[in-house]
Amino acid sequence: MTINWFRAVLYRLALLLLLCTLFGLLIDQLAWTLAAGLALHTLWTLRQLLRFQNWLKNHPNELPPDARGVWHDIFDSIYQMQRRDARHRQRLQAVIDRIQSSTAALKDAVVMVDREGHLEWWNHAAERLLGLRAPADSGQTVTNLIRDPRFVSFFEQGAYRETLDIHSPIDANVWLQYAITRYGEGERLMVVRDVTRLHNLEQMRKDFVANVSHELRTPLTVVVGYLETLTDNVDEINPRWKRALLQMQQQGRRMQSLLNDLLLLARLETSDTAAETKPVAVERMLATIRQDAQALSGEQNHRITLEALSDRRLLGVEGELRSAFSNLVFNAVKYTPAGGDIHVRWWVDDNGAHMSVRDNGVGIAPQHISRLTERFYRVDSSRNSNTGGTGLGLAIVKHVLIRHDGELKIHSAVGQGSSFTCHFPLKRLV
Repeated sequence: MTINWFRAVLYRLALLLLLCTLFGLLIDQLAWTLAAGLALHTLWTLRQLLRFQNWLKNHPNELPPDARGVWHDIFDSIYQMQRRDARHRQRLQAVIDRIQSSTAALKDAVVMVDREGHLEWWNHAAERLLGLRAPADSGQTVTNLIRDPRFVSFFEQGAYRETLDIHSPIDANVWLQYAITRYGEGERLMVVRDVTRLHNLEQMRKDFVANVSHELRTPLTVVVGYLETLTDNVDEINPRWKRALLQMQQQGRRMQSLLNDLLLLARLETSDTAAETKPVAVERMLATIRQDAQALSGEQNHRITLEALSDRRLLGVEGELRSAFSNLVFNAVKYTPAGGDIHVRWWVDDNGAHMSVRDNGVGIAPQHISRLTERFYRVDSSRNSNTGGTGLGLAIVKHVLIRHDGELKIHSAVGQGSSFTCHFPLKRLV
């Protein structure tokens, strides 16, 4: 109540008391007159309160009842506040309607999930892609409706840096990509895209590479075999063909290595690792890889050291892990100058298991590091040609680590060497 209202109430009450006092003195009943006047004023105030309560409860959208004085100001102020709030709600509702209309028109499914994982709202595309039904599924837990174990694990992990590609829960021929973003006080916004076409194109690419690599393998084996036969009898051949045959044999072996890497990548992308896993003794595997790397070094006399700080076994596919670890060690041998140091380390801590390869070679410029695991990406193509690299080694390492829930971290600086570290989660340790 404002000061003006307070003064008006005091003025009316004082005027009432004055009139009652004068009338009471005239009839010689001052006390009874004052009591009657106050009672009438109280009854009038109660009547206004009842009218006020009835208006707010039963007729809030109608004009306020007629009143005088302070109550007229109260009714009018409340009515003006209601009108302002109504206009504000209309504007907010218009914004919400536009957002919902634009979201409903999207081809991608949009689902709003509260902090407990219950469905709050979704658009029409979510009904088409995920099979959600309104209003029956409202308030249901999202993991009860999308029960794929991969989605449940993805949804409950809490960190949504990557997306998840799995089959649609209502159509096994449709591939969906899930992306989740946190907002507000723990709520989550889930966007689901139909990536069936992209997945089919990617599968066609994989099948093409695998089939071509497989078909080229047989004729290339024949060619390399005949070249080896010819080079074994090089003394009986015209001397001017000797250099050509040796170069042909070298490039043939290079092509064989490339095909083998392509076939390995194709197998990593298409096979299931779950049925092949077993405990792998990493420290013994690294000891063997170190011996092979020392033999590869040959006259370059690299100092290759191994530091195995744990005998814990890693759950995985031994052949794939050997391929990944040997690629990292052999790369260090290829790209470290003669007499350089290469240190291989295996250890376990509270964050999981780790294998690192550190060298003091030429190093890698920062702009190349993020692309090193791409297929056929080469920092220096001429250097790779001299060393016989296929450009697929780190791509193989990346795919092997993905299949083993691992992650590859690369740290390098030009002239200061490089460090490649494989991180595995604790659940992979036996």
